[in-house]
Amino acid sequence: MAMHEGQLFVTAEMARDLVGGQFPEYAGLPISPIHPEGTVNAIFRIGAQLAARFPLQPNDVDTTRRWLQTEANAARELLGRTRVPVPEPVAIGEPGAGYPMPWSIQTWVPGTTANEADASTSDHFAHDLAEFIQQVRAIDVCGRTFTGNGRGGDLRSHDRWMETCFTESTHLVDVPRLRRIWTRLRQLPRNSPDVMTHGDLIPGNVLVSEGRLTGILDIGGLGPADPALDLVGAWHLLDTDRRQLLRDDLRCDELEWERGKAWAVEQALGAIWYYIESNPPMSHMGRRTLERILADESKA
Repeated sequence: MAMHEGQLFVTAEMARDLVGGQFPEYAGLPISPIHPEGTVNAIFRIGAQLAARFPLQPNDVDTTRRWLQTEANAARELLGRTRVPVPEPVAIGEPGAGYPMPWSIQTWVPGTTANEADASTSDHFAHDLAEFIQQVRAIDVCGRTFTGNGRGGDLRSHDRWMETCFTESTHLVDVPRLRRIWTRLRQLPRNSPDVMTHGDLIPGNVLVSEGRLTGILDIGGLGPADPALDLVGAWHLLDTDRRQLLRDDLRCDELEWERGKAWAVEQALGAIWYYIESNPPMSHMGRRTLERILADESKA
């Protein structure tokens, strides 16, 4: 089932034709589809060391190529700056074999996503995640500031999207209560400048093994943003006690912590209704995150 209007579909045969035709050095490697919880790319593993990523939402060729180059630049900027492995850019492919846009090849980062191997009760994982956020924040923004339209700027700029989410979610969640929570959180002031953030610390982008963080995926969103943005990971990935460990490691004050909760509300509520039929794991993630937030609000 399509997750997006006009969504593109890529078969294994198309992927083999594109990879083999444009990068003959990989033509003899096995190519197999990967079925993650992601919503942006169709992913195919190439041999043991590489992965091809094909954007799912149609766009014009030049815009897509610029975005893929931005992803590659972000990956290069992050490489060596954190303890955990991240994908490395290898190549950008061109349209062909029935696929209308550019696409990319990255190195394969082995591991199991946090959706498949829940590490929410691991002290080690909470400390590892805090360390990753600290290391990303330590990267120099070099004068850059947030310029996007997504999460990471002004909470209030998401009011229209949140109204859509409330309307679409009346049969799924306690909308009146969530409206009250959002009304309070969206007004919280911001007192700190942009820092570098990953931007999408959801379980499908986090790799774990034996209760430790072993890899981070989907790093194309690396960039300057609200320091509270990566705190969504606390709500998506950790239980109550482990959230406190992460908060202590990061030395979050109440304002930053609550703003992180606000970004998590925005992301989780949208995931619940938007993906309820097309991507159940994403919808489930959103519901679990909101349950954690509502439980926390009940204690306040």
